[in-house]
Amino acid sequence: MYTIDVDFDVYKQLTIRRATEDVTYNDVVRELLGMVKSAPTPHAEKRNGQSPGDWVAKGVRFPVGTDFRANYKGQVHTASIEAGALVLSDGKRFDSPSAAAVSITGNAVNGWRFWECRLPGKSSWQLIESLRR
Repeated sequence: MYTIDVDFDVYKQLTIRRATEDVTYNDVVRELLGMVKSAPTPHAEKRNGQSPGDWVAKGVRFPVGTDFRANYKGQVHTASIEAGALVLSDGKRFDSPSAAAVSITGNAVNGWRFWECRLPGKSSWQLIESLRR
């Protein structure tokens, strides 16, 4: 295994190009270079500290089982990370925190400031914006 140093903007662009958590950064680079797809990794259970089903949004990884909550107009709305997406308690799936927030408010809203999360194994909640670099 080799490592390559890249700046944060390159890392973000590579992350955006990962269609699912099963697509590795190596797969993205191979595709960009026009190379054939490599053989699947035999240990897909956990790779680079990620489990299948984790959700990555704007370079921030939320592990499966991360809980989300937001208080809007006196009502608490909940969601969780399941199968690589943010899933509201009513079962609607979203690829971005803002899209999920808009579905609740009906207005344009910054989802990074709307949602709080509680990571698996943690007891405290934090605004998801605080997890962005």
